[in-house]
Amino acid sequence: MTERQRPHILIVGGGYVGMYTALRLQSKLRRDEAMVTVIDPLSYMTYQPFLPEAAAGNLEPRHVVVPLRRVLPRAQILNGRVTRIEHGRRVVTFLPNAGEAVEISYDIIVVAPGSVARTLPIPGLLENGIGFKTVGEAIFLRNHVLSKLDIAASTSAADVRRRALSFVFVGGGYAGVEALAELEDMARDACESYDGVEPSDMRWVLVEASDRILPEVSIDMGLYTVRELQRRHIDVRLGTRLNSAIDHHIVLSDGYEFDADTLVWTAGVKPNPMVGDTDFPLDEKGRLKGTVLLTIEGVDDAWTAGDSAAIPDLTKPGELCGPSAQHAVRQAKRLGDNIAAMVHGIEPTPYKHAYAGSVASLGLHKGVAQVYIAGVGFKLRGWPAWFMHRTYHVSRVPTFNRKVRVIADWTLALFFRREIVSLGAIQNPHQEFALAGRGASAAAAAAPAPRRPRKKAVD
Repeated sequence: MTERQRPHILIVGGGYVGMYTALRLQSKLRRDEAMVTVIDPLSYMTYQPFLPEAAAGNLEPRHVVVPLRRVLPRAQILNGRVTRIEHGRRVVTFLPNAGEAVEISYDIIVVAPGSVARTLPIPGLLENGIGFKTVGEAIFLRNHVLSKLDIAASTSAADVRRRALSFVFVGGGYAGVEALAELEDMARDACESYDGVEPSDMRWVLVEASDRILPEVSIDMGLYTVRELQRRHIDVRLGTRLNSAIDHHIVLSDGYEFDADTLVWTAGVKPNPMVGDTDFPLDEKGRLKGTVLLTIEGVDDAWTAGDSAAIPDLTKPGELCGPSAQHAVRQAKRLGDNIAAMVHGIEPTPYKHAYAGSVASLGLHKGVAQVYIAGVGFKLRGWPAWFMHRTYHVSRVPTFNRKVRVIADWTLALFFRREIVSLGAIQNPHQEFALAGRGASAAAAAAPAPRRPRKKAVD
């Protein structure tokens, strides 16, 4: 590669790391200094901390995603999957969302495909469960919960009603606790519009295999969260596992059994399996072995960060950075700066970020937070923690456009109640059209055959 040739920087993944790294490169490098390509199956980045509020109807779902082509006008965006990386040849195999696979060459690569839900071989889980990592899942859950209230208000069958009003969440981390708390808060409000459906009729169950929830916060804050959920009559079952979910019949390891139409799985994540189809070194958990410079260990011109990378934590010697949005966003900025520095012939800087704390929403005006300012820890509960949660995340959501839209949604919510309309038909929009077609065909088949007109006799 001569000095006049632009290096091709290929970014695998358009999530936190991919988008923020590209944004940083866009601001640090001129057009004639590098060409940047971002590959991801989706054309947008999802700000996942806002998914619970989108599911509860506090935020418009389109406002929690960031269109990649809009914020990265100087980058090439390719929608599809990277199925293999051969760094020895400096090529990736790219399978577009439609069409044949092709090879794409590069000079510098950033491997950040993120994580996927970590599932277990539990009977019935894959058939009846749903995750909570995408905006599509958040929209589905909102419509699904409201549709179950519709069913409960429209049937006199006690077993159908009880099953419809039973909601199970497996996993006591941030995703599970926030999703359950926000949706329960929404459903509780919605009950006011349903004749014959009371909040006490609903059964909300949180299942956690360990002996505590929200391990990111202190033990006393975790206990406070349990008490807050129990005060709302949410059944929190610690030290309990899901054994089976066949035909929506929930069987827990403590012997509790019941039927539930809703099963949400938020029990952790694992690195995207795609990193196994590379010639890069992996650790025992299937993560890319990274360095404090955010390079891939022992490899030139290859970088990584985020949930799929094992990055040493300089603030905790001997430990690795956790799979959190907090680390991903900050790593991405450092990664972008380091690549730009390398292009300019400057030495890269190690990634080092002290833990800034954690915030979690437990529904409207309810939350828990543990933050550190200048090394001093503060614990907040209730409304102050909820306000801190919103303040922190609106400051972190990318682009001024999205910040304004999110604040506008929250402002309107001060004057108008949440909508409780279930748009369940969007899950299968073809169904109504197909039914109409089958109805027309059936009517045509049942109709008597037209009689042929008689010919008049001619004298």
